[in-house]
Amino acid sequence: MLAQMISEELARILSLKEDEVERLLEIPPQETLGDLAFPCFTLAKTKRKAPPFIAAELEAAFLEHKEVTAKATGGYVNFFFHRETVAGQLFQEMKSNQYWQPNSGDGKRVVIDMSSPNIAKPFGIGHLRSTIIGHALYHLLKKTGYDPIRVNHLGDWGTQFGKQIAAYQRWGGDVDLKQNPIASFLELYVRFHEEAEKDESLEDEGREWFKKLEEGDEEADRLWTYFVKESLNEFDRMYNRLGVEFDYVLGESFYNDQMAPVVKELQEKGLLTCSEGALVVPLEDADLPPCLIVKSDGTSIYATRDLATAIYRHHVQKGEKLLYVVGGEQTLHFKQVFHVLKKMGYKWADQCEHISFGLLRLDGKKMSTRRGRVVMLEDVLNDVVAHAKAKIKEKHPNHPHLHEVAEAVGVGAVIFGDLKQDRRLDVNFRLEDALSFEGETGPYVQYTYARIQSILRKGDKLNDSRHMDWQHVTNDEGWSLLKVLIQYPNVLTKATEAREPHQLARYVLTVSKKFNQFYHKYVILADDETVRQARLILAERTGEVIADAMAVLGVKTPEEL
Repeated sequence: MLAQMISEELARILSLKEDEVERLLEIPPQETLGDLAFPCFTLAKTKRKAPPFIAAELEAAFLEHKEVTAKATGGYVNFFFHRETVAGQLFQEMKSNQYWQPNSGDGKRVVIDMSSPNIAKPFGIGHLRSTIIGHALYHLLKKTGYDPIRVNHLGDWGTQFGKQIAAYQRWGGDVDLKQNPIASFLELYVRFHEEAEKDESLEDEGREWFKKLEEGDEEADRLWTYFVKESLNEFDRMYNRLGVEFDYVLGESFYNDQMAPVVKELQEKGLLTCSEGALVVPLEDADLPPCLIVKSDGTSIYATRDLATAIYRHHVQKGEKLLYVVGGEQTLHFKQVFHVLKKMGYKWADQCEHISFGLLRLDGKKMSTRRGRVVMLEDVLNDVVAHAKAKIKEKHPNHPHLHEVAEAVGVGAVIFGDLKQDRRLDVNFRLEDALSFEGETGPYVQYTYARIQSILRKGDKLNDSRHMDWQHVTNDEGWSLLKVLIQYPNVLTKATEAREPHQLARYVLTVSKKFNQFYHKYVILADDETVRQARLILAERTGEVIADAMAVLGVKTPEEL
């Protein structure tokens, strides 16, 4: 609202468009320099004047303004709002639907490919990033007016299932499949790769079993169905714990009958070339290696399935944008797939986006399914919840909701600890860091929210904010907090368009820090009713923003810790 107020006036004075002016507005590096700043350098050429001269003219134009004072400093105009005059308007703005639901998406449908664990593999901590980044993006898109759809694209097809079947046939009797089928599947998979290093014929055996699976072999299909059923049971437990849901759970196998038409279309459009017995689409025009479509043994590959999947999501699911929340190691693959779609003549290929992310390491160690170095997500969550429970119990031995709160804090610490990072960077998860109630952590934000709720429970019923004396919250700390709160819709929009949940996580950390600075300097439950009421409203609005932002990120905010 503050930026809009300035941009409207500047646009009128300069005969420019409001959005053009608003894009130029900056937040000064120090609050003492002003609330907003407008750089005049880009106007020098069109106005044929030096930036300091333009700034001085703009300062003069704002001399009689009732809500803001302008001050020229070099080539900048710094704006200082009249705090008590504007504060009431800001609090009213925070009640509007546009504040809580900025509509930049205009109902566009977005299909999000997220989570995508592999069947017959454990739900390790390595699956966490795609799951929670995709989950946060879903809520950001929904919050900003898009029509998002969550698709769990299960890895349930490919040569690895031939290897899994071969391992099961050879050593299935050596493991306890009833007690812990997923761990047993992993044990068999790891053993296959260990034995294959000594006996190369095992790789051929695995490929042969996958070929049988694609051809509908009864035994191969029976075992594959068993792997899928047991894996889904395991995945559902973990999704429930993370609070993650899906609109569709469709494995790669769902698109099996759609791959032949894709290959046929590629042939008809003259895009396929034979290379060493395999069929590929050359991509020299995009400076990319050829995209393999059909292997030399006649079996499909995941590029073929991803082409079929993209066409299905656009044509059937009506996705106007297709997002793929997949690790950065698949960057080349998606460049190839998207370019093949373009060569096929699909203009909507430009609306396909690879939302890449870095590796998740546990205390600096990378996980590997083939080598068995998999850290179960459930084990990590159990560990972090147990530590959270111990911390809470130290201060509140008789907490009535100890397990529920510890679960919210522990799971929330893991989710927030990931999402606060730029998704493209590697994340090194350390339990001690993630669970701290101080610093840039989920528990710190949750504790701030719980503190606010405690204050509100002790306070009076709040009066109508339109008749409030705002001077008691427009001191430096209160004004600084209020300016951050009013940025919420812009943060939501920018985080959505950039596909960057960490922008929202960083924002809610700033909100928490600003509130705590205010709380430590001023008594919110002051004896004077006018003082108390104004400060309670500021606290209430802060709590609402924290709870809303954390819900978008997929983190719960208990009212008591």
